[in-house]
Amino acid sequence: MELLKETKRILSVYRIRPKKRLSQNFLVREDIIEKMISYASIDKEDIVLEVGAGLGFLTERLARVAGQVITAEIDPKLVRILASRLRNYKNVIILRGNILKIPVPEFDKLVSVPPYSISSPLIFWLFKRNYRCAVLTFQEEFARRLAALPGTKDYGRLTVSVYYHAETDLLDHIPKECFWPTPEVNSMIVRLRPRKPPFNVENEEMFFSFIRAVFTQKNKKLKNAVQVFFNEIGFSKDDMKQVIDSMPFNHRRVRELMPEELGLAFNYLNKAIFHSFK
Repeated sequence: MELLKETKRILSVYRIRPKKRLSQNFLVREDIIEKMISYASIDKEDIVLEVGAGLGFLTERLARVAGQVITAEIDPKLVRILASRLRNYKNVIILRGNILKIPVPEFDKLVSVPPYSISSPLIFWLFKRNYRCAVLTFQEEFARRLAALPGTKDYGRLTVSVYYHAETDLLDHIPKECFWPTPEVNSMIVRLRPRKPPFNVENEEMFFSFIRAVFTQKNKKLKNAVQVFFNEIGFSKDDMKQVIDSMPFNHRRVRELMPEELGLAFNYLNKAIFHSFK
């Protein structure tokens, strides 16, 4: 049965109205579901995690090709639907709750159309996990931020963080009409594959604090934007003047700096602050 008709039928039977606050826009195109599975190269050796199972259309297709599927859904009404629709699949585990807050078993791959409201925290959550591949559908604007080039409007803290942790492929564009209810924006399929960081930083946790701080002033020159970072760690402008004046790339704007250049600038600051000022 056509997925749009099936979606409307199921929701009518269970008297459910999609909740905007939970980003409940259901993907109703079978060809896109099949593409996502293909991009992740799923086979019987894989343990696949799905975030935001919805009505279980993707879950069911994953269950047919994967060794095990762990699917998470926050809406208790949809959990009941999933339990009924997927009862014959013995390789499916249904988790109820917010994926960012509940215990999750180990998995190899993540294939999902997650609630768009958790796109950014989900990515940072993923980078703390051991995984081999993630194929995700995001809002198009968010997806482009993941792989933006320095100097473009989409380039920012998220870009640098993702570049440090993973290889990013922007795959298929998905028109908004492929979802029901129809959202206001188009979407895109993204594939993330973990990798060894392409550049070295001396203190990862502090580096990402530095990135977060300077990108709040991304149109300013680095020598000015870095004041936010110094304020956060308790140093005054006067304390750091000599360091700022000799910092690499200090006259270039934050939004124009490559991730590697930001890493070099941070390493210089880290050495100056935590060695010279002991």
